[in-house]
Amino acid sequence: MKLTNHKNKGYVIIFMTMLFMAIIVVLLVGVVNPVISNYASAQSTISSKKSFSLADSATEEALYRLKNSKKIGATQTLTLSSGTATINISNTSTGKKIDANSQAGAYQKNIRVNLAVGTGISFHYGIQAGRGGFELNNSSSITGNVFSSGPVIGSGNIIRGDVVSAGPSGLINGIHATGTAYAHTIQNSTIDKDAYYMAISNTTVGGMSYPNSPDQIEEDLPIPDEQINLWESEAEDGEIKTCSSGTYIIDSDESIGPAKIPCDLLIKGSGIVVMIGGPIWVTGNIETQVSPSIRMDSSLGNQNVAIIADNKSASTTSSIITIGQNTSFQGSGSTNSYVFMVSQNGSAENGGTTDAIYMGQGSSAVVAYAPHGQISLGQSVSVKEATGYKIVLNNTANVIYDTGLASTLFSAGPGGGYNVVDWTEI
Repeated sequence: MKLTNHKNKGYVIIFMTMLFMAIIVVLLVGVVNPVISNYASAQSTISSKKSFSLADSATEEALYRLKNSKKIGATQTLTLSSGTATINISNTSTGKKIDANSQAGAYQKNIRVNLAVGTGISFHYGIQAGRGGFELNNSSSITGNVFSSGPVIGSGNIIRGDVVSAGPSGLINGIHATGTAYAHTIQNSTIDKDAYYMAISNTTVGGMSYPNSPDQIEEDLPIPDEQINLWESEAEDGEIKTCSSGTYIIDSDESIGPAKIPCDLLIKGSGIVVMIGGPIWVTGNIETQVSPSIRMDSSLGNQNVAIIADNKSASTTSSIITIGQNTSFQGSGSTNSYVFMVSQNGSAENGGTTDAIYMGQGSSAVVAYAPHGQISLGQSVSVKEATGYKIVLNNTANVIYDTGLASTLFSAGPGGGYNVVDWTEI
């Protein structure tokens, strides 16, 4: 009997020990599980934030390069110690789209930024001409910096800024520049600051002279035909207007765009308001008469809108834009919003003298762009920006530059950049 009692006591001790250990295990599990869970959650949060930071950094990098005209391909990979991010840049009808995709551990983040073409990144210089160059006649002048891949010729005309005539045939002749001048040859001019050249004659230089300076590199005009084609596609996806006798006439208040007009466009009427809601593609000529007002719809915000003349079957004789006396242009009400008047006439590029864009007396704030043609600015006209294959200024025309990205050559000038429309995680 005594032996049996001792055995029972042994079982009790073993049972109590096992029960105690089970309680300890339960307690440990109850304590450790939340710790492990919190640790895993913290690690997940860290990886998620790393992934987001990677995507955000990649987006910032792409935006910086676009804003400052730095080289960047359509696809780029950004590698950091925390992971990698892929940047994809594509054109849109309003500008560009940046997609940044990142991977950190098991976590992926995607950020998209939509950019509108602004008068910053697109226009790298105060006023820019292609190989056709600049011609300043009568008492015309330019307020701002000038870049030309052709000659800059005047007869004592003032350019209030720096002047660059690029390439081995670069020529500045008959110009009074209040800033610095760069050209292969400078003659018959007054340069208030420094002069960089290979040859110089009959010229007064107020600053330092730098003979045997290398020629500046010619630059492409800023908006490629591919971008213009995208605007045309967006216009075509909108309304197709009906023409009467080969012309679509707007002679009363009207809202229009996106729209394609498969003929000439005539806008006329004193005080009428034409509200532009998207790009317009005209497959003929564009003419404005008798003081109409052309305005961007407020819903466009800080975007820009293009009105394009592009007759693809008659590129040297059609696609002409004539801006009549006292035609006014207004943005959407937001900063950096402008109407782009774009002509695809190619007469000047083919040796002709037809004006792609003619702006008459009193024409106001607008961006004129003719990558293959000649822009002619008339008496007392002022524009925000004029960029074309060739630019001719007549009478008292004045280009007042307050848009664009200053070149590193220029000593002064406004900064610029694409306008960010939205920045979202997708």
